[in-house]
Amino acid sequence: MPVSQDLATTIRNSVDIVEIVSGYIPLTQRGKNFVGVCPFHDDHSPSMSVSKDKQIYKCFSCGAAGNVINFVMDYEHVSFIDALNILGEKCGIKVNSKSKISESNKFKALYEIFELSNKFYQNNLNTSMGLSAKEYLKKRNIDQNIIKEFGIGLSLIKNDLLSQLLIKKYAEEDIKKTGLILKTDYGYHDIYTHRIMFPIHDLNGRVVAFSGRIYEHTDNSKYINSMESPIFKKGEMLYHYHFAREECRLKKSVIVMEGFMDVIRASTIGIKNTVATMGTAITKNQANLIKRLSNNVILCFDGDSAGEKATLACANELISIGVTPKVIRLKDNLDPDEYILKYGKDAFLNEIDNALGFMDFKMLNLKNNKNMNNNTDVSRYIKEVIDSLNKIEDDILKEVTINKVSKETGVDKEFLKSKLEKHEYKEIKKPKLKEKKHFDKYQKAEVRLIFYMLKDKEVVKLYRKKITYMPTLKYRNLARIIDYYVKNNGDIVLADFLTFITDTDDYKTATEIISLNIKENYTKDEIIDYINVIKEYNIDSEKNRLKTLMEKETDPKKKIEIAQKILDLKVRGERND
Repeated sequence: MPVSQDLATTIRNSVDIVEIVSGYIPLTQRGKNFVGVCPFHDDHSPSMSVSKDKQIYKCFSCGAAGNVINFVMDYEHVSFIDALNILGEKCGIKVNSKSKISESNKFKALYEIFELSNKFYQNNLNTSMGLSAKEYLKKRNIDQNIIKEFGIGLSLIKNDLLSQLLIKKYAEEDIKKTGLILKTDYGYHDIYTHRIMFPIHDLNGRVVAFSGRIYEHTDNSKYINSMESPIFKKGEMLYHYHFAREECRLKKSVIVMEGFMDVIRASTIGIKNTVATMGTAITKNQANLIKRLSNNVILCFDGDSAGEKATLACANELISIGVTPKVIRLKDNLDPDEYILKYGKDAFLNEIDNALGFMDFKMLNLKNNKNMNNNTDVSRYIKEVIDSLNKIEDDILKEVTINKVSKETGVDKEFLKSKLEKHEYKEIKKPKLKEKKHFDKYQKAEVRLIFYMLKDKEVVKLYRKKITYMPTLKYRNLARIIDYYVKNNGDIVLADFLTFITDTDDYKTATEIISLNIKENYTKDEIIDYINVIKEYNIDSEKNRLKTLMEKETDPKKKIEIAQKILDLKVRGERND
């Protein structure tokens, strides 16, 4: 391991797994533990449990399990060292390693260029040349606090970002990759001039792009957005995601908007659990990012027909991964930014509180351009509602919607339900627990014994005293490493032990066992029973070996010796000591 075990343990002990995991996915307290939708498989109901006491997580559906370091490794798709770096930054502990987080090293220059550019633009806004831009922002109710919160800056009429970057010795090729400069017949020039600059951050909070807005002149392009680059892929991120995580966890909801100005405007009235798609069609990747923030999703797109179309597209993408959103439709064709400026905070909060259920919104949408007094249109409407319900997993929502359709159309409820049942109107089954049905009694004894060895050093001592050999190779190896760990550390703390065996085959075996549905409490008699079953296997295996040996033996004297050994084993097995 590139870093010491002590350092890894110190970092793990310096962070709380509940706090870290809840920064990635929404968690709800259930008894002593916290539960959430597992991010490591297509999970539609909370099947991941996070223990504050044990500082571990486990999914009873897919079997994912581990401590906080393992969670970050799997979630961020990074190495052990990179996960320690991420956690070390959160708790103020430096990891002395040459490894860099994820692809930061590969694209180090690009990240630095964007960070330097962001500071350059922010500095411009705070000079005398930024007074008119600040006045413009003030008129739009964007004060100094919001400017600071969102890192808003300014590109000047005669911008010299390019020259500043070249002075800092950044390669022209790297600057070109960022899209911050434009090639003309007269050479390279800054692409952003005389615009208010809004930085765009990646999922980890690093500046990776900009959007520049005109503010006191006319231009064919109201906004100029950064082109995609090796570190900026629109379909793989959401505006304000990194900053909204904690607020979404606290509010237990996320509001999805189209533009970054909508998010900024919402923040001016204290609504910060917001993200934006940056005006692009929602992707599967973005839908999953939204799901990670919360299962309680409210879509608040522009109030015009284009916004309605975008709302449907986004909702359908979310429904495909098991999330049924609510919907806000703003009057007067306004976007959220315009609506808040015109009607104020209370009116917008009222819209949030009274957001439409998705099917209510969809039913209104489906009635567009239909004459509900015309039987053909009514029939088409019912078929489209049924088709929409077939894509939703919530049986209660299906029942409520069927009742509404029946009342408004006069069509018998049971008839409508029978049509739905031909598709997906069925009970949603809970995910099956991971304990394998094909475990024989010896494997079950091994697994349960190891499960409790991972909990209590006293069980490890019993293993050491009573067991010399585990029947199954992977369990034999894991039991030996547990015994070794306890001998050297004097005790076993599961979260620390998982750090010790990370990146080994033993880690996979251990997480398979801890994710099984085995009761937490045990008695000494149960442990002795497991030990006796394993000893029974070892005795039977040795008896079978000796019987085979005796069959091949030709010397009568040696046959008697082998027979005596078999008899001794039989007596030992009957005593089971």
